[in-house]
Amino acid sequence: MERHEIAETLRGTAVSAWHHFESIGSTNTEAQCWAESGAPDFALVLAEQQTSGRGRFDRRWITSPGASLALSLILRPTPDEVPRLALFAPLCGIAVHETVQRVCGLSPQIKWPNDVLLKGQKFCGILVESSWQGSQPAAVIMGIGMNINRGSIPPPELRGFPATSLEAEYGSPVDRAAILRELLFSIHAWRGKLGTPVFMQYWEEHLAFKGQQVRIENSERPLIIGKIKGINELGQLLLINDSGEMVPVTVGDIHLRPVQPDDPGGNNVG
Repeated sequence: MERHEIAETLRGTAVSAWHHFESIGSTNTEAQCWAESGAPDFALVLAEQQTSGRGRFDRRWITSPGASLALSLILRPTPDEVPRLALFAPLCGIAVHETVQRVCGLSPQIKWPNDVLLKGQKFCGILVESSWQGSQPAAVIMGIGMNINRGSIPPPELRGFPATSLEAEYGSPVDRAAILRELLFSIHAWRGKLGTPVFMQYWEEHLAFKGQQVRIENSERPLIIGKIKGINELGQLLLINDSGEMVPVTVGDIHLRPVQPDDPGGNNVG
């Protein structure tokens, strides 16, 4: 997008300041630096291309010029928001879901803890990071990378999960500016509902793989296989294991995948 198009797109949104780059290493890295030097609440970093984009655990996130949407939003958490830092990632997921539904008429699924899927394939990744001053969070950096048009889908060897794009599922090219504008409105609106019953209900209603068996792989703990029950008030994923026990899972070094019929233990859950 050209700068004049971006300026028009952002008109009337809550964005307080913005930086736009044709190419950048990582919007989150740039946003962290800007936050540390005094960026205001709801400041936006936007890039046409990321050369060192990253997801959780420093996985690569490919951003193709003109085909993707790559942005990082800087929020200054209020005292009421500080205890709810774990809910900023689902805030992004909810806003992406609502945006895609409104603009494209599609119904994504929010994959706990930080992806958004269409027909079981990833088209959006979310990376939320905090910038701290002592023991207090000074800023929350909400990074969102979205595959908009077909050229945004990474090659198979770089995919950690099946991937798609909005264009592939919508059937025609999608206006990136329309997605960006609606996304910013949605983030701002849902931020005011962070952690409320309506927030938690919306998240759970659109949770990917709900009622299905999944496997949770953790680098330090044994494999967990269970059926997704929902989300609790802390944002933990609730699984029912093969003994019928409710197991809360906390965000960390984990990988969530649907269980396949030939997975070891894949049929152990009732």
